[in-house]
Amino acid sequence: MADFLTLQGKRALITAGTKGAGAATVSLFRQLGAQVLTTARARPDGLAEDMFVEADLATEEGSVIVANAVRQRLGGVDIIVHMLGGSSAPAGGFSALTEAEWQRELSLNLFPAVRLDRLLVPDMVARGNGVVVHVTSIQSVLPLPDSTTAYAAAKAALSTYSKALSKEVSPGGVRVVRVSPGWIATESSIHLAERLAKQAGTDLEGGKKMIMDALGGIPIGRPAEPAEIANLIAFLASDRAASITGTEYRIDGGTVPTA
Repeated sequence: MADFLTLQGKRALITAGTKGAGAATVSLFRQLGAQVLTTARARPDGLAEDMFVEADLATEEGSVIVANAVRQRLGGVDIIVHMLGGSSAPAGGFSALTEAEWQRELSLNLFPAVRLDRLLVPDMVARGNGVVVHVTSIQSVLPLPDSTTAYAAAKAALSTYSKALSKEVSPGGVRVVRVSPGWIATESSIHLAERLAKQAGTDLEGGKKMIMDALGGIPIGRPAEPAEIANLIAFLASDRAASITGTEYRIDGGTVPTA
């Protein structure tokens, strides 16, 4: 019996694929037979140079560097997974967000996808096939006002942009979908839980509970694992999902209380 899921022969670009859910997605795509190019601002030890592009995607120049590498090394792309995202904004609500903070959040969470799509998706349309996966966030519908207002707004903009792109390019054979994670058990999020636990005089599990409580609870009682995010992305990028486009798939353990 043939494998249920394969990406054999597919050429994929996965941004921010050196750690966390991005690294898990790169690893799974390669296991499933895809040729994968990934990006970050610096190449970590152990990652093959020919499958990596060093670039700052928060800049227009970085997007051009990556798009050129895709054409030169892969000869084009069949799947784009926009994993890049994050926030460095301070706590303190909307009044703590300066012009520079807003620009940083948009430059990291919205503009890289817009720029890379503009550079690479027209070739997909000309060919008549391709898949674009935009990784958004449940913060777009469940922002934390003290600390994630700008990040949440940028991810909401990415989600709206993604829907508009899907309506434009799906008739040309290019599928566009969104994956909206909740809390993921990445190295950085575990460090956050440890820091909160230390401040509160509790243990790691107590720190995790503090994060879950801030989110309003996670019904399954834990964050998602990076591999679980990768599994969903791989399915949506595969031919098994050939009739799926324009939709958003939430993977949050039930955090968002509405359908």
